[in-house]
Amino acid sequence: MSYICNRRLKIVRELRKKGSFVMMNIREKLELWEHEYLCEYAAFSDQSKGRDVDEPKCDVRTIYQRDRDRILHSKSFRRLKEKTQVFLSPEGDHYRTRLTHTLEVSQTARTIARALRLNEELTEAIALGHDLGHTPFGHAGERALNEVCSKGFKHNEQSIRVVERLEKKGRGLNLSVEVRDGILNHKTTGNPSTLEGKIVQLADKIAYINHDIDDAIRGEILTEEELPEECTRLLGNRTRDRLNTIIHDVIANSEGTGDIVCSAEIRQAMTGLRTFLFDRVYTNPVAKGEEGKAKRMLQELFNYYSVHPDNMPEEFIRMVEQGEDREVVVCDYIAGMTDNYAVLKFQEAFEPMGWKWK
Repeated sequence: MSYICNRRLKIVRELRKKGSFVMMNIREKLELWEHEYLCEYAAFSDQSKGRDVDEPKCDVRTIYQRDRDRILHSKSFRRLKEKTQVFLSPEGDHYRTRLTHTLEVSQTARTIARALRLNEELTEAIALGHDLGHTPFGHAGERALNEVCSKGFKHNEQSIRVVERLEKKGRGLNLSVEVRDGILNHKTTGNPSTLEGKIVQLADKIAYINHDIDDAIRGEILTEEELPEECTRLLGNRTRDRLNTIIHDVIANSEGTGDIVCSAEIRQAMTGLRTFLFDRVYTNPVAKGEEGKAKRMLQELFNYYSVHPDNMPEEFIRMVEQGEDREVVVCDYIAGMTDNYAVLKFQEAFEPMGWKWK
C-alpha cells in the first residue's frame, strides 16, 4: 500500500510541476486517483464502455457516480419502500421492504468492494438498481406475471427495462454499460462482466439470507435455536456474527484472485441456511398464506388491463399506440405498482362503487 501511495504522490508532483494537475477538473483527478489506488482488476471510470446516448462529461462526478445518483433520484427507486420483501404488508415498522433490502445489499457490497480496492461507486450503482423492476408482493408477484404473460417475466430483465425505457417518461436513465450489465446479471444464473457486478450478485444473497432470518424471528415464524446447527456453528448465532464471518471470508478468498468467491465451507453453510429458509419461511403457510390472494389479484389486473388498456395511465396508453407489445406494457404498469396501489387498482376495477349523484 505504501508503494502505491508513494507512486501516486510522485505522479501528482510531476503533474503539478508541469501545471497539468492544477488544470484538471475534479472528475479527472478522481479518475487519476482510481488508477493509483484501485487494484488492477477494478473497473476504472475512464475506461467505461459508456452510454447508449453520448453526453457531456460531468466536471465533478465520474460516470458511475452519476449513474448512482440517477438511480437514487428515480421514481422507481422511491417506490421500493412500499414493495414487499418477504412478508406481505407486515404490521410492524421493522420488517424489511424491497427498499431496505436494497440498502443492505448496497452496504454489504460496498464494504467488500472497498476492502478489495474495487470501484465502490460502480458497485453501489449496481446494488441500488438491481431490484428496480421488482413487482409488488415480492416473488409472488413475479411468478404471477411470469405465468400470465406470454413473453414471460423476470424482475432482473424488468429492472433493465425500467432504466432503459420507463424512467423519465420514456427517456430512460441512460446508464453506463457496466451498471446495466451488473443489474441484469445479479441473479444466481447471471454472469456479470465486472468484479463489481459479481460482488453485488453475492451481496444480494448474503443480505436476504440474513435479514430474512431476522424478520422470521421477529415474526415468530422460527427461533434462532431452530437454525441448522451445522450452519450456525460455522457462521455464528447472531445476524451480526454471520455477516461478519461471511464478509471476511469473501474478502480473504477473493483478494488478488481476479474473482469474487467464498470458501467451500462458507458457501455450503449459506446454501444450508437458504434451503432451511425455503422449508420454514418461503413456503410456510403462516408466513406466506396471503401470497395466493396477491398472485390472483395481479393476474386479474393483468387480464383486465390487457382487455382495457385505455384504463392505464396516459404514458402506457401511448406506448401501446406506438406499437409496443400490449402484454409487455401491461406488465410494465403492474410491475411498477406498490403493494397498496395494486390493491387500490384492483378495487377500482372489480369492486362495485356506491352510486353518487352528480
